[in-house]
Amino acid sequence: MPVDPQRSARSAATGLLVPATTAPRRHGVAFLRGFLRNPGQVGSVWPSSRWLEQRLVQRAGIAQARTVVELGPGTGGTTAAFLQALPASGRLLAVELDPGFHGHLAHTLDDPRLLLELASAERLADLLAARRLPAPEAIVSGIPFSTMPADVADRIAALVAQVLRPGGRFVAYQVRAHVARYTAPHLGPARREWELLNVPPVRVFSWTKPA
Repeated sequence: MPVDPQRSARSAATGLLVPATTAPRRHGVAFLRGFLRNPGQVGSVWPSSRWLEQRLVQRAGIAQARTVVELGPGTGGTTAAFLQALPASGRLLAVELDPGFHGHLAHTLDDPRLLLELASAERLADLLAARRLPAPEAIVSGIPFSTMPADVADRIAALVAQVLRPGGRFVAYQVRAHVARYTAPHLGPARREWELLNVPPVRVFSWTKPA
């Protein structure tokens, strides 16, 4: 697929061309269609802003990570931002439940460090093992904990805490605050902030797993 040079950037780590962090209009349309298909599985109606993407990069410490997991990459705006910051030797495991989003990612992002999986976040431990990846230093989640069944949300939160490397970071961006309720028993109180330069404005929760 041809890449518009005005809407793309080269990864600092590999020199590969990846989409810019400001999502093109077609990504927004794809995101909206995904929301309409499965509103309970998609956390927003529009892709993340570049301000949110850079906040996630910083809070998760992507530039210092070797293994990063993204839960719910959607149309890939955050994924592209993570690839731009990720070291050349790093790996990004992107776990997407929606087949439409998964197919979109496969066609628009071309980077050997990116490992795409069409699966539920509940399979995270199995996916890491199957790919022979070490415990991740960073896990970033955009999946909506507020709309999933409580038992599923609790299992995912517990699994994130289990697989995360000691000293690693879990960052979740959400419209609502439910993720803090499920994650606090496993990783303690969260650092909480708002990213207002996003549609809609979202909460950003950050945890560091005790070493």
